[in-house]
Amino acid sequence: MPVPPTAPHSGATPPGRRRSRALGFAALAVSLLMAVPTAQTAFGEEARDSQEIQAVPGGGDLGPNVHVFDPSTPGIQGKVDEIFRKQESAQFGLDRHALLFKPGTYDDINAQIGFYTSIAGLGLHPNDTTFNGDVTVDAGWFDGNATQNFWRSAENLTLNPVNGTNRWAVSQAAPFRRMHVKGGLNLAPDGYGWASGGYIADSKIDGEVGPYSQQQWYTRDSSVGGWTNGVWNMTFSGVEGAPANSFPEPPYTTLDTTPISREKPFLYLDGDDYKVFVPQKRENARGVSWADGTPPGESIPLDQFYVVKEGADAATINAAVEQGLHLLFTPGVYHVDETITIDRPDTVALGIGLATIIPDNGVTAIKVGDVDGVKLAGLLVDAGPVNSETLIEVGPQGASADHAANPTSLQDVFVRIGGAGPGKATTSIVVNSDDVIIDHTWVWRADHGEGWGWETNRADYGVRVNGDDVLATGLFVEHFNKYDVEWYGERGRTIFFQNEKAYDAPNQEAIQNGDTKGYAAYRVDDSVEQHEGWGMGSYCYYNVDPTIVQEHGFKAPVKPGVKFHHLIVVSLGGNGQFEHVINDIGAPTSGTETVPSQVVNFP
Repeated sequence: MPVPPTAPHSGATPPGRRRSRALGFAALAVSLLMAVPTAQTAFGEEARDSQEIQAVPGGGDLGPNVHVFDPSTPGIQGKVDEIFRKQESAQFGLDRHALLFKPGTYDDINAQIGFYTSIAGLGLHPNDTTFNGDVTVDAGWFDGNATQNFWRSAENLTLNPVNGTNRWAVSQAAPFRRMHVKGGLNLAPDGYGWASGGYIADSKIDGEVGPYSQQQWYTRDSSVGGWTNGVWNMTFSGVEGAPANSFPEPPYTTLDTTPISREKPFLYLDGDDYKVFVPQKRENARGVSWADGTPPGESIPLDQFYVVKEGADAATINAAVEQGLHLLFTPGVYHVDETITIDRPDTVALGIGLATIIPDNGVTAIKVGDVDGVKLAGLLVDAGPVNSETLIEVGPQGASADHAANPTSLQDVFVRIGGAGPGKATTSIVVNSDDVIIDHTWVWRADHGEGWGWETNRADYGVRVNGDDVLATGLFVEHFNKYDVEWYGERGRTIFFQNEKAYDAPNQEAIQNGDTKGYAAYRVDDSVEQHEGWGMGSYCYYNVDPTIVQEHGFKAPVKPGVKFHHLIVVSLGGNGQFEHVINDIGAPTSGTETVPSQVVNFP
């Protein structure tokens, strides 16, 4: 196993009691011209004055950035290669692409996947679309270092790798979902350089998975033929073939099942017609959802979606939702000058090709009402230069409705503050509704690129959870000026947490938190009676002032109902130090080497 790196990847008012609220919406006439009445948003504010606007049509083509192939398409390899050449090192570029493959068999293909590129099969089952070949991510563009291989995805394909093993050397925001690999899977770059991923869900890997230099990884509701090693934190829930629970040596955290999950919606072809399949919620899931064929769920025809293309504005997007349409964001960058509001139950807002939403003038990008079953998936929200108080809100403050039977979910919903240019947001994601599922998110205050610095891309808080019974599976939150995660709701659960404290703190004073040295990466409020977490790590790399001391990575009340399993803190290269792991428990990190310190259980 390669030696763990000595430097890091360069990546990554509590509410009052909630009150019930009835949220209504009117069915609007679908005519060539329609009157949109003054609407109420999910938060009780007037959305806009009455105006005459054209009815928003459903369906249509998928736009110029979606590339659709069938086995008879000429020059597939050449087109895939052309897109990869453009996207291989375009970490903060504006191009977005989706490569979609109709059901069938594709021979002799190697699809290399760069930034802002998604590849997916268009079958209802992963085995409907088969590559006799590979879907590859490597790190040649960055001298064999995979720690910046972000923002890309692979979904719904079967692979017969040419040499028996497929390479997927990624870090954050690079999901591998609903895939069937008839062979092994290598998660490290060629040469076994550094890597800092990653996430697998609803996938079957017949052979062995080799993470090698991967610092951490989370795998959910899948099947693997074996797992070779771990560096700091390898976490599994509901994974057939997962290694036995053995933290810290080797550092495996294994749960037999995932308590609640719902797979991500996906686009597919039913004959010649595009539809979106929305899987049902699973409880105590283990293994892939598609083992016995098509899993339970709903197919929604594309004509029930507003197909959002570059140039669309928030007013039209909101009108489409009010009209009763779902949203399919095609690959592109979307500036919105008002909040996208979704307060209709069961609305699907699905992005493909890393569709990116940038809020202008300090607005919140997306607000979801306190309603059942909204699905946000496949979206990147990129903060604008004017500070937004929040970027994504799920439920208004005081939300209290019970959504246990049909929760809202966020899947592959990513947030970025800075990096592509100056950006600011006080709090990135606020979850007020109960029972929400946060399934794979990377919430990132940039530490490289353009427009970053301690005040330039100021972002105090990453994720704040006020709702009860919220479950996070695959929570990646990094580099915030104060708390990365704050949790106020009861009975919250997190399975896998990855964090780095902000590299660029100028000195100890800048992060001083009253009498406490630094802000915890993950804080559970003192008012909380029940909370639980598994497989959670925080790392520090204070490269501006390596003398900075972080009192602890985690902070939580000492109560019988508050429990953590397998916590780890790491000082990367001795740049900064943790005094404890959680509260005043756990040995300090020290020295000039990459030093982990761990506490197995809390309390």
